[in-house]
Amino acid sequence: MLGLSQPVLDAIEELGFVEPTPIQAKAIPRLLQDDTDLVGLAQTGTGKTAAFGLPLIDLVDIAEKQTQALVLAPTRELCLQISKELKLFAVKKRALKIVEVYGGTDIRKQIREVKQGAHIIVATPGRLRDMIRRKVVNITSIDYVVLDEADEMLNMGFKEEIDDILKDTPEEKLTWLFSATMPPEVRRIARNYMLDPF
Repeated sequence: MLGLSQPVLDAIEELGFVEPTPIQAKAIPRLLQDDTDLVGLAQTGTGKTAAFGLPLIDLVDIAEKQTQALVLAPTRELCLQISKELKLFAVKKRALKIVEVYGGTDIRKQIREVKQGAHIIVATPGRLRDMIRRKVVNITSIDYVVLDEADEMLNMGFKEEIDDILKDTPEEKLTWLFSATMPPEVRRIARNYMLDPF
């Protein structure tokens, strides 16, 4: 279904997923088949996390120890929610390490977790930038960047952090941007950091 691997299909079946939502049906096959940047416009609650999370879990190479994917979210709550869902989707891929990085909590614990290895980092922009500056997180060779609730991140004033983070990422990475709306600032990010997005 949608081109997902058997371990991921087994995990979502156990979670009770039956029919994909419209954003999932459009995004998942495309992200699995094509090396493409993508802009997904959909309201909150339409299953955006699965739309990017399921392909991400299939595309990350567990044999490679370094961080391969970065998911940026505007709030600590959303960061934790995304991380929790990704871990549920990856339940049959035990070796896959997902670490959340967000402010308002002990940075030392997060540093330890990242140093133990994180295939996917789910982060808020401020704390992630801090971790990059401390040379704890290295995103210079990541393969995927997901900007979730991009309009919210910009509304909350994270423009500078997002620019700062994205300029450290490799040119050839894939960027998947999800947003409920497409204001000029979100368009600017798409224009500056994405190549011919689907």
